[in-house]
Amino acid sequence: MKYTLALVALSSLLVVSCGNKKNNEAEDSKKASTEYKIADKQVIDISKYPVDKDGYITLFDGKTLTGWRGYGMDKAPISWDVQDGAIHLHGSGTGEAQMEGGGDLIFAHKFKNFELDFEYKVSKGGNSGVFYLAQEVTTQEDGKDTYLPIWQSASEYQILDNQNHEDAKLGVDGNRQSASLYDMIPAKPQNAKPFGQWNQGKIMVFKGTVVHGQNGANVVEYHLWTPKWNEMLENSKFKKGGEFPVAYELLKNIGGKNHEGYIGFQDHGDDVWYRNVRIKVLE
Repeated sequence: MKYTLALVALSSLLVVSCGNKKNNEAEDSKKASTEYKIADKQVIDISKYPVDKDGYITLFDGKTLTGWRGYGMDKAPISWDVQDGAIHLHGSGTGEAQMEGGGDLIFAHKFKNFELDFEYKVSKGGNSGVFYLAQEVTTQEDGKDTYLPIWQSASEYQILDNQNHEDAKLGVDGNRQSASLYDMIPAKPQNAKPFGQWNQGKIMVFKGTVVHGQNGANVVEYHLWTPKWNEMLENSKFKKGGEFPVAYELLKNIGGKNHEGYIGFQDHGDDVWYRNVRIKVLE
């Protein structure tokens, strides 16, 4: 009887122990999934860049990719070059997949309050995006630092051929169409020009207020780090406890870690062009 009771007690202890181990492993996994570091890469000195009469700094000289590099890289990905005075992405021809050696392109300086002007055009069925306030974020995977995708830390100004890309029909109320805050706020009026034609884009960020402009009209306005912003996050794929826990922390700006960040162009696998890229720093 005593022996039987001892076995029962031992079995109970093992069950509790295994249960605790599983719980601890789950907690460790959850903790690991939200631990991240913001890479401390050297930024360039923009004081040496030309400034026009309106106070805008030229970020792209129309000839070289000087000042630009890949996200998480030290030089520009091979998928990007300069073509006819524009920054050009060579599409992979396989939809969302990037070509080998490809990746998102960022300007190597962080901006806080600014007005960004640019022009863009897309290929037929093309998809891209302009990221802003982006961070270079790493997490640990198998003991190594791995970069998270840039979209987990940044707002995205959508770039799309609305007529020929299926993403234009997805989302809610057109919030995946051109100039929208991707998957969150639709651009209205929707005034993008067809593929192959140049569009004018604008992004203004000032103390958390953000405006998207397209072809002379303001089409999106929202306010970062407010209760309304938090509500939008909770109703998006970045919600708390969701698939992208680090993105939730970064986009909600917990700890004030991303009040400034990089500007980047997305490699979404389709040909896209950017030109006349300039920025005015706002105090």
